[in-house]
Amino acid sequence: MDIQIATLCDFAADYNGKLVISGTFDTLAARAVPVVHPSCTLAMRFCFTPEDIGRHKLSINIINEDGESLDPNNMPIEPEFEVQLPKNMPFLTRNIVMNLQGLRFEQDGIYSIDIGCDGEILVRLPLRIVLVNENQQMA
Repeated sequence: MDIQIATLCDFAADYNGKLVISGTFDTLAARAVPVVHPSCTLAMRFCFTPEDIGRHKLSINIINEDGESLDPNNMPIEPEFEVQLPKNMPFLTRNIVMNLQGLRFEQDGIYSIDIGCDGEILVRLPLRIVLVNENQQMA
C-alpha cells in the first residue's frame, strides 16, 4: 500500500475517481492561542496492489510536539476497510477525503498529522501554528 498524495487543504473532493484539491497548506496563522480552525480537509490518494488484499485499519492522529493527541476523546480516527482487486489488475487507487471541523490548537508550534495503517506510520505531515500580529507578514 502506498500513499501517493496526502495533504491538508481548504477543500477536496473525489470527482469520478479524480482527486480535486484546493488550497493546500502547512501553516496556520493565529493572533492568539488557543485557536480553533473552523474547517479543513485531509486529502489522500492510496494505491493498492495484490499484496494489500484483505482487511486493514487506517489510523489518523494529529499530535503536538510532545506526541500528545490534539483531541484525545476523538483521535486517533481508526476506520477499518477491505481491499479487493479484480483478477489480473496490477493496482487500484482510491481517494479518501476527510473533512475536519473545529480543530483546537492550544499552543503555537509544530504539530503532525500522522497517517498510518495496521500499526505502522506511513506519512507524517507537519503543520505549523504561528502567532502573528495584524501588521506582521508570514514567512
